[in-house]
Amino acid sequence: METDKLTYQQLMAENEELRFRLEEANDTIEAIRHGQIDALIVKNGDEHQLYTLKTADQTYRVFIEKMNEGAVTLNHDGTILYSNSRFATMVNEPLEKVIGLKFSVFVPEVSHGKFNELINDGWKNDCKGEMLLTSRDFKLTPCLVSCTTLDLDEGTALSLILTDLTVQKETEWELKVKNDQLEDAQEAAERLNNQLEDTVRIRTADLLISREHFKLLANNIPQMTWTNLPGGEVDFYNQRWFDYTGRRYGETAGWGWQQVVHPDDLQKTLDAYITSLQTGKIFELENRYRRWDNTYRWHLNRAVPLRDDTGEIIFWVGTATDIEEQKKQLDLKDEFIGIASHELKTPLTSLKGYLQLMGVYKREEVPQQIKQYVEKASGALNKLQRLVNDLLDVSKIQAGRLEYMLSEVNLVKLVNSSIENAAHMYHDFEFANTTQGEIYIEGNAERLEQVIMNFINNSVKYSTDNKKIIIKAEVVNDVARVSVTDFGIGLSAEQIDRIFERFYRVEDKKFMASGLGMGLYISAEIISNHNGKIGVESELGKGATFYFEMPVLKK
Repeated sequence: METDKLTYQQLMAENEELRFRLEEANDTIEAIRHGQIDALIVKNGDEHQLYTLKTADQTYRVFIEKMNEGAVTLNHDGTILYSNSRFATMVNEPLEKVIGLKFSVFVPEVSHGKFNELINDGWKNDCKGEMLLTSRDFKLTPCLVSCTTLDLDEGTALSLILTDLTVQKETEWELKVKNDQLEDAQEAAERLNNQLEDTVRIRTADLLISREHFKLLANNIPQMTWTNLPGGEVDFYNQRWFDYTGRRYGETAGWGWQQVVHPDDLQKTLDAYITSLQTGKIFELENRYRRWDNTYRWHLNRAVPLRDDTGEIIFWVGTATDIEEQKKQLDLKDEFIGIASHELKTPLTSLKGYLQLMGVYKREEVPQQIKQYVEKASGALNKLQRLVNDLLDVSKIQAGRLEYMLSEVNLVKLVNSSIENAAHMYHDFEFANTTQGEIYIEGNAERLEQVIMNFINNSVKYSTDNKKIIIKAEVVNDVARVSVTDFGIGLSAEQIDRIFERFYRVEDKKFMASGLGMGLYISAEIISNHNGKIGVESELGKGATFYFEMPVLKK
């Protein structure tokens, strides 16, 4: 009986040992599967044999560092955990600065949507897609991005392999040119054959001719012309572009036009261009393009989108007009305005003095009619003097000489003084002052009063029915704000965009106003020199509120 009990205990011990060995074997297999073991020691008779597990880790790392493609590893929040040297070269950053950055800093705005879509899909399944990559010198590089997930000790990561497609894209554009040339030749032959066909074939040929008419028109206008796809890639230039730049199509197609933009104008051009692509609004900008002889000339760029029946943009048509001579003529005009205004100022001052003497003449009785003539002449002279002063200010602005001393200004007193002057000048209008308290800013009182009076004059000019004007000075979030509100004809959205331009005047079929359109332009320059903000809020037919904002002076 004792022997049987001992045998049972032995069986239980052996069973426990076998279970332990089985668990150990399973753990070992699982560790080998996940790459957690580098070597095994196996007992072979009386000896122990060492077996090394040769993984591909070292070879893989060498391969990644030597490959021509960029390689990065991202965590779930998009931070770069690893980057090879090729990727650092693509973004023009030192390798040590790349690791730890968000990958999104190397993605331009125009590719944000595509990048987010790729990343979201990459965490779920292996995927590929094309997008643009940007460097710190704003160079855009088209890339093919391959996404796959990796299981690391720290958790799952996303691996990106980025292939530079610049050469491939240039080759594609070259092939497209050759194909277009081949198509043109085929179309020419087809047009000759269609002349012998019936009316149906002639009408079909007309469609092809209309396409050629566009090319003919584009190649015979003085402006440089292009078309670009909704994504921004330029797919056509007229002959004027090639004559001016001296470049081949493959050099400037796609996004290659950046090479001929003046470095000082490149960033603002890209910003405006990408904004138009994203919003669908008209692209309009002045910049300088490099000519074939390496000289730069000013151009006015304007591009409009062509949409289909559903409102989707099919492509953009753009022109670049050489305005170098207009720029020079404008400089000459500014110089002439400055000289002429200066010469007019002295005789106007003398004339004003004589009229004032006539107005106070008491040696003998002056007929009432003569007094009325003197008063009207004084009013007309004041208008002329204001115009001359505005012209002088414009010439100073263009020459960069609009300078003045800054000091502490009581904004409330300045507003009250402006309202008193306005009430004296415009007897038929009601001026409501809603200003309270004391507000101090740093500025030039004379110039700021000029801005307020320009606002008031503008409101009076365009308010024919409702003659109430509200002037208000207030503090909002430590910012002083002066506003002038009228209930006149108001402004359209297009007029709001241009209201502060030089010589711009609001034109209305039912209303005509005098003036040269310089007051608001001068006001904008004055507020800009005060490091302030100027603006207008308006709706057509419902009046307008012109305002400027400046930091409050802490007492």
